[in-house]
Amino acid sequence: RARQALDSLYTHLVRKDAKLIQLLDPPFDKTTEDPGYIRGYVPGVRENGGQYTHAAVWAAMAFAQQGDAVRAWELAGMINPLNHTRDPAAVQTYRVEPYVLAADVYAVSPHVGRGGWTWYTGSAGWMYRLLVESLLGIRRQGDRLSLAPCLPDHWPSFELSYRFGRSFYEFVVTRSAQGQPTLQVDGIPQPDLTVLLRDDGHHYRVTLDLGAAPT
Repeated sequence: RARQALDSLYTHLVRKDAKLIQLLDPPFDKTTEDPGYIRGYVPGVRENGGQYTHAAVWAAMAFAQQGDAVRAWELAGMINPLNHTRDPAAVQTYRVEPYVLAADVYAVSPHVGRGGWTWYTGSAGWMYRLLVESLLGIRRQGDRLSLAPCLPDHWPSFELSYRFGRSFYEFVVTRSAQGQPTLQVDGIPQPDLTVLLRDDGHHYRVTLDLGAAPT
């Protein structure tokens, strides 16, 4: 059922032409019912049928949770403000800063693709969690750190650094053609595939092989 809902979202609310993900469609502009506050916006703007970036990020997170790396990364790329300012024409369409996240993007003509409220930390915080937790798969529970990345097919590996107090953890994540996932800390296998975080000033080297890529 969750998969069907996501397929419907992707089919009906993802606007690839404008690089935006609508919150809903059609907007509330002709109904005789009163949906409340949301109808205060122009149709196609913010919650009333535009891209409300909180929800757009949650959609990408949902695809990552389902293991659909292609759509998760595609939606993340559509949300990324840099991809709305690749050339002068795109800059004239987007019309807001390319280095901060916009809380909303208009979906109504003649302003389709125009960024709205920028410097809004709520959407930026969720975008950070999408990148770090959902896509790179970094999760911390107490003094344990684990990685369960949702990688695009063209990423055979990646590296990241993590500081914990005085300690420094250097991760090298690979994806082999066969086998089960393995994780080692300074060459010592960790059967539970987690890293114990120690604030001892040590420089740890962590290697994670994700095993066979999903088919």
